[in-house]
Amino acid sequence: MAISVNTNVTSMKAQSNMNKASSSQQTSMERLSSGLRINSAKDDAAGLQISNRMTSQINGIGVAMRNANDGISIAQTAEGAMQESTNILQRMRDLSLQSANGSNSTDDRAAMQKEMNALQTELTRIADTTSFGGQKLLDGSYGTQKFQVGSDANQTISVSLTDVSANKIGNNAISGAGSEFGVEAATVLTQTTAADATFAVNGKTVGVTALDGAATVAKNINASGAGVTAEASVTTTIGGMGALDDGTVSIVAEDGSKDSYDLADYSGDSARLAEDLGKAGYDVSHDTDTGEISITANNVNGIEIAGTTAGTVQLGGQAAGAANVSKTAELNLSSPDDFTVTGTAVDEVLNGASATKGSSSLNAISAVDIGTAQGAQDSLAVIDAAIAGIDSQRADLGAVQNRMSFTINNLSNVQSNVSDARSRIQDVDFAKETAELTKQQILSQTSSAMLAQANQLPQAALSLLG
Repeated sequence: MAISVNTNVTSMKAQSNMNKASSSQQTSMERLSSGLRINSAKDDAAGLQISNRMTSQINGIGVAMRNANDGISIAQTAEGAMQESTNILQRMRDLSLQSANGSNSTDDRAAMQKEMNALQTELTRIADTTSFGGQKLLDGSYGTQKFQVGSDANQTISVSLTDVSANKIGNNAISGAGSEFGVEAATVLTQTTAADATFAVNGKTVGVTALDGAATVAKNINASGAGVTAEASVTTTIGGMGALDDGTVSIVAEDGSKDSYDLADYSGDSARLAEDLGKAGYDVSHDTDTGEISITANNVNGIEIAGTTAGTVQLGGQAAGAANVSKTAELNLSSPDDFTVTGTAVDEVLNGASATKGSSSLNAISAVDIGTAQGAQDSLAVIDAAIAGIDSQRADLGAVQNRMSFTINNLSNVQSNVSDARSRIQDVDFAKETAELTKQQILSQTSSAMLAQANQLPQAALSLLG
């Protein structure tokens, strides 16, 4: 190798190696001091991008978990208030049953109504004052809110809360006899049209076969899944019973079977007939002065009198004679929630409903009056519907709480796994990096020593001059 003074290639190589060792040593020290393998894009451009996306996901999941916990807290607050509302409604129901008893005087019922009024006021107060972080929950203003329970957009769970004030809960109902129920016929009672028809309850189609009775239509409504309870009610009167009457009074069930009473067995004793009808479970009243019997039977297709030979018995105010049938049959539809009945056949099965649309009306808890025995009886359906409505909301809130709890558990699991994945990409391996630092320190020292030696090589030229 030629001896050169101007260009010391050996020194240059030693300097290059020393710079590389120094740079690698600095990188190792930076990683060990920060704990991160990637401190800038130059360390791992793709890794930096991936780890940043994971950081966004991890941080978003942390926020989502807090959001879900807030949702659970709101649901628990609302559900706890509804528990007290349920307790109040149960007390109202007890008062209604107590007031319905015949042992109570007018003053007794008035005293019970005072407590009822106070409970109605408290129901509304609870609804108006229950809040979370200043936000009212049960006064109807909350509506449906979405809780962000994911790290990305539109990963939400909805929570709905409705107004549970005394004037907003109760029994939503539509009742009516329609234009076809109760039409007189010799064999079929309270039938509908002579042709098949359909109508819809809450959008659920209900089929009506020609000559279906009220109880059959009620059964079809209950089976439709519309969330509406239907009950058929047939009411009629029996008057003019005589000792020679030998016809048959029959209550016709939905399946066509008959609960029959032979008038010849009673010899005109209307009181005994009324007693037997009452024992059979029908709602019966008897006028001892006129002998008239009033019968109300639920979920039956009709009441008929047939085969009278004396021709004196009258049913429902009709003229006496064979095959007299009930003229008053109606459907009673109820639900804790608003509902509609629509379709061209509506007027045939329900009076008061438009031929295209019928909307339920609310019998509210705030209007419950147990000042009379009948009022107490009527209040039970309203209170039961209010309890059912609140129970339904509480069930929804319970389901949401459980759903959010599972969501939190899943988010925690995802957060742990993504953090682990980010760590493998971003965090430094201390054992490996410590070994690398030691290696670079030694190389730096040896490079420095060799650089010193390389810098002495040009001095060989001096010996040639001597």
